[in-house]
Amino acid sequence: MILQNIALKEGKTVAGGHIRSWATYKQAKQCCHKDATRYYSTNRDPDSHSREELAKAHARHLANNQKARKDARAIDKDFFMSVLSSSATKREAKSYLQRFTPSKTPIAAQNAQSPKNGVNLGSFYAPTAVLGSPKFIRNPQDNIRQGTGSQLHTALVKIRAPQTLDDSTLHGIGKTLSQLGRLGLISVVVVDCNSDEPLDLAPSWRALATKQANRIVAAIESSGGIEARMLDNIIGVGEGSDKPQYGNLTRPRTHVTLRKLLMTPLRRGVIPVVPSLAYNDVTQTAIPVTAAETVLALVRELTGLPVETPPDEDPAETKERLRLMREEVSLDRLIILDPLGGIPTSVRPDGYHVFLNMEQEYGPAKRHLLEDMQAGESRGALQIQSDKEHVSDLGMSNPFSKFVEVEFGSPGAIAKRNSPEPDTARDSTPRNWYHLQNLELARSVLTMLPPSSSALLTTPEEAANSGKETPFQAVGVGTRRVRNPLIHNLLTDKPVFSSSLPIGRLGQTKPSMASQPVYPALSITPTTFAKHGMPITIFPNPEIADWEAPELGKPPMTLTDSQIDLPRLIHLIEDSFGRKLDVQDYINRVNGRIAGVIIAGEYEGGALLTWELPPGVVDDGSPESRARMVPYLDKFAVLKKSQGSGGVADAVFTAMVRDCFPRGVVWRSRTTNVVNNWYFERSRGTWKLPGAGWTMFWTTPDMDRRTFMDYEGVCRGIEPSWADNKAVLD
Repeated sequence: MILQNIALKEGKTVAGGHIRSWATYKQAKQCCHKDATRYYSTNRDPDSHSREELAKAHARHLANNQKARKDARAIDKDFFMSVLSSSATKREAKSYLQRFTPSKTPIAAQNAQSPKNGVNLGSFYAPTAVLGSPKFIRNPQDNIRQGTGSQLHTALVKIRAPQTLDDSTLHGIGKTLSQLGRLGLISVVVVDCNSDEPLDLAPSWRALATKQANRIVAAIESSGGIEARMLDNIIGVGEGSDKPQYGNLTRPRTHVTLRKLLMTPLRRGVIPVVPSLAYNDVTQTAIPVTAAETVLALVRELTGLPVETPPDEDPAETKERLRLMREEVSLDRLIILDPLGGIPTSVRPDGYHVFLNMEQEYGPAKRHLLEDMQAGESRGALQIQSDKEHVSDLGMSNPFSKFVEVEFGSPGAIAKRNSPEPDTARDSTPRNWYHLQNLELARSVLTMLPPSSSALLTTPEEAANSGKETPFQAVGVGTRRVRNPLIHNLLTDKPVFSSSLPIGRLGQTKPSMASQPVYPALSITPTTFAKHGMPITIFPNPEIADWEAPELGKPPMTLTDSQIDLPRLIHLIEDSFGRKLDVQDYINRVNGRIAGVIIAGEYEGGALLTWELPPGVVDDGSPESRARMVPYLDKFAVLKKSQGSGGVADAVFTAMVRDCFPRGVVWRSRTTNVVNNWYFERSRGTWKLPGAGWTMFWTTPDMDRRTFMDYEGVCRGIEPSWADNKAVLD
């Protein structure tokens, strides 16, 4: 009974120590008693000696236990510092805790070394975030969920070219994946060895894939926080298309052969590491497959979208089986670790998309990559022709003949065609091929996932920075610690930087090659955060015609226009500001002055912009009057449920300054408005209007004195249109 109480009170490890101590004491008693005769030593009795040994054994056990707790605290301190460096706000932390709810099933076992030591992120963020917050134990592999436990939150991680990474970088990636597991997001890793040779002709493709998978397993387990296991027998290949896309009309050829082989380690918190290796369904021979096919096969299995269902299965049973599969796992992230980083963009020269709204920006991003590839091909062809002519003039044989007829379509072929001395311009073609491959894969995966899921594309070095020293460095606005994009994204569901920040606020771009220049104010983290996103609708469409000041004789745009859902727009404004709008007064004020309206999704966010005349300027429709009209942001609104997440505000703001008013726009905000910090970072200039309680913001470059005075006059003169207490600033 004493041992049971000790076990319940102090845990199995401590109880075990007591059991050994009592066993030692019992043996000592047996040695000191024989035939009921007591033996005496010259100095002390055997009972005293046994008690002393028992005390020493107990003291050693306590010391070992204390050391184990000290080591555990040191590990937790390092972990907490990494989490804190992500700079999650209270709202972000609360959102994270709500998304990663604890399992209601009992925990099978706690960590043997530190049974009382758990991870409770709520303690970092004041009592409001602590209330009802879950606790995550240090070793998720000890969480064995059974029956209808809570969903397993998973991330699918593809690592390209791990054979090019040194052990230090791979160790850092392993540590980051371990930390994600401790935060409640368990990973499934796909190994992409990315040989330039055709997969089935590479002589050592299987040995290479296996070796790199084992390196990744060792890197994950070296962090000491989580286990990993190579699974090289779960992908099957049958008849179907080998294109890495998902669609109802195309039967994919790759699939997961046995779900249990994948789910068993996941339920125990063990990270599966899957090489791009599959077995033919008929011959059972091992064949290489692309990493994209492997990723999509895993996505279909984890999301309950199987390749096919048994023909004799009852439809009701099929529906129930698929429902249970979807409830078992929540695939929250696709993470692509590529030496080239995120998706490049033409908006920021030599930069990357910070946030990619697939619904709105997938098409333009793909066109940019294809056009750049075609331009690179043309430049490469011209250079090859020039080199061939030069060689011919010298009377030499043509060294390029073996490269000219290589079929376009693989990066290896492209690299060979551009050999033997590819310059920066030529090298852009295979680079963009990989970028296009990553873009297509992210798009295909997000199409199969719920809107809340996301994709993160970054470099292995960025993913590994939690495992290395991360000194403070300047990153544009203030001085911050380098953030690990994977951990930051898990806690905040946001990119490391806001996509609407001006280029000059993002630091300096890291050159991809030593010979390339460092572009000032452009060196951002080469990371792209992507979501399925939402459409951005702009009235009138700036792709058809630029927004221009109203002219006499042309019908002005009004809020009662059939393209605008006025009730939903009013609800958006009132929900965002938390105040009732005097609708008729507002319509009377802005009708005839509306420059345009920007709507995000189903009226989740939006902006209404107007043309305003400065004081003293006559509205007579003359060219002089129109030239003085000020582009003014009258209302900028986001539904409360969408504030602080989802990129709604960033998407609306970016559309405003990039597509609608690239030459500048002005707006005002209460001087005490908590949103002003967000405005400060995105404006080119600010001015607190003396005696007015307003702060004026603008994005206009090279603003002269008259423009400044016009802006100030407009911001001072506009009257609010709220139904309650109009005198209060909006």
